[in-house]
Amino acid sequence: MGETRVAHRRDLNTEPAPHSSQTSHQQNKGLAVLLDNIRSGWNTGSILRSADGFGFTQVYMCGITPTPDNESVTKTSLGAEDSVPWSYHKDAVKLVKGLRKTSRIIYALEEHEQAIEIDQLSGPLKDSILIVGNEITGVDPELMEYCDKVLYIPMRGEKRSFNVAIAFSIAAFALSRK
Repeated sequence: MGETRVAHRRDLNTEPAPHSSQTSHQQNKGLAVLLDNIRSGWNTGSILRSADGFGFTQVYMCGITPTPDNESVTKTSLGAEDSVPWSYHKDAVKLVKGLRKTSRIIYALEEHEQAIEIDQLSGPLKDSILIVGNEITGVDPELMEYCDKVLYIPMRGEKRSFNVAIAFSIAAFALSRK
């Protein structure tokens, strides 16, 4: 599923998975988030910290998304990179194609004509992945083709979207309550 680097908390099993099309991080079911070309290390760090706080089991960092090798990520994550498993993937589309084969449900948080308000999502959400996209361009349209549903957060002011880290935190709160 493309170039991959995996990092885990020190006390997690870091042994490679048996030879298969899945790596150990893909078997870590639960709520996960995929960061699609997030430009800001501060946003990435904030998302890591929120992912930890809401009990997400994995953070997939894709494309140009900075990893905890970047000082701005670790400065805002405050150590969350050590408590929530994360991995880097060059190609998000290849990753999502592979994750769909593991029976994961894929959601995108995006403005879209078929999007449903996040509070209207029902059913158990374990084994789900939420994709959040680039601060300017949103979720890659090719990734959108692989999503089971598209979710949105209603806006009441003049702006059309929240900062990506804030939007993720709102969505993480809503999803973790389901």
